[in-house]
Amino acid sequence: MKNLFSNWHFMRYFRLAIALFMFYTAYENRQWIFGAFGLFFLLQAIFNFGCNSSNCNIADKTRR
Repeated sequence: MKNLFSNWHFMRYFRLAIALFMFYTAYENRQWIFGAFGLFFLLQAIFNFGCNSSNCNIADKTRR
């Protein structure tokens, strides 16, 4: 629980804002696919997962 409420930075707030916007859009337009995207961004914001700095690279595992 401590990790959920600590270390909030710009990207976590930004993901939370996107999630809230997606939920609002889903409700207003009755396009429920936006709710799924909102849930995705909400989970990213709460649990702080996703691409961090240079962690999205695919590992180079060439045989020599």
